[in-house]
Amino acid sequence: MPRDARGQDMVTQTHKTPLNNNAPFRSNGWSWWYLLFIIQCVAVLWPPFYNKAEPAWLGMPFFYWYQLLWVIIGAVLTAIVYFAVQAEERQSARER
Repeated sequence: MPRDARGQDMVTQTHKTPLNNNAPFRSNGWSWWYLLFIIQCVAVLWPPFYNKAEPAWLGMPFFYWYQLLWVIIGAVLTAIVYFAVQAEERQSARER
């Protein structure tokens, strides 16, 4: 049978491992914060909102700078959702 660096049997070692009570808590995978992503999807995937050339910014038509702006807004929204969900999970783990 294969043995680990300490010379213990690897097959039986996995069965003797105690449960890790310090493992991060995982929720059911849903949070109301995820609804912020709908804002981004609608704003970018609905072309009638931005299918125009004016107002131009630094010589760039509205169509292009609007989409580039949403790259930055999307990153900010993603960070907000990530940190909010992490805080919810930590709060839930403390309540258990």
